[in-house]
Amino acid sequence: MKRVLLLKPGVTSSKAVLGDYEQWFGEATAGLATMHPVELHAGERAPSLNGFDAVIMTGSPLSVTQPAPWVVEAAEVLVTARVPVLGVCFGHQLLAWRLGAEVRRNPLGLELGTVQVSLTEQGLADPLFEGLPATPEVQATHFDEAAALPAGATLLATNAECPVQAFRHGSRWGVQFHPEMNAASIRFAIGNEKTIDDVRRRQLDERAKDTPWGVRILRNFVSRC
Repeated sequence: MKRVLLLKPGVTSSKAVLGDYEQWFGEATAGLATMHPVELHAGERAPSLNGFDAVIMTGSPLSVTQPAPWVVEAAEVLVTARVPVLGVCFGHQLLAWRLGAEVRRNPLGLELGTVQVSLTEQGLADPLFEGLPATPEVQATHFDEAAALPAGATLLATNAECPVQAFRHGSRWGVQFHPEMNAASIRFAIGNEKTIDDVRRRQLDERAKDTPWGVRILRNFVSRC
């Protein structure tokens, strides 16, 4: 059983109803890994990585465009770890930022709901996406994005709303979407998003659905990367 250090720069908006990140990531990787959460946003600091097999940094309501000192410190863990690293949403953006890419407010606005991404040729060959179709559907909710691919990184997935949907830099991966989320959690996010009107909310809710690909990505990460 792999031991995964789960760095949390925030909590889920639906924590009281649907649980928090350690539950979601833990359920997705059940039988393969155990999650060991660290509440960075609450002042906890990342421990030594001795004894851990991988690191995951989760999403957050915070923005990488305004990094607090503890966020900058956490970014160092992502680039100095000698074990595989996966950054998800905020974690993806923080990894990209630490590797030199600009993180900005997406000029196309909020990407929310069950969305389709396209795997690149390199993405199709990468162990993180083994067994996925060329255009998998995944869950997404974010305002910010990595404006460009970090130097030395390989683009693994893209779409029209956010060109850098996934990348790899050595033994570090970033995914802008949320492989740990399902239809229930993305519908909660849609229902509680204050920046959209009722028409768009209804449209997004109707398109929201469960897909198997997020779980497959996480299980690939802990077993193959």
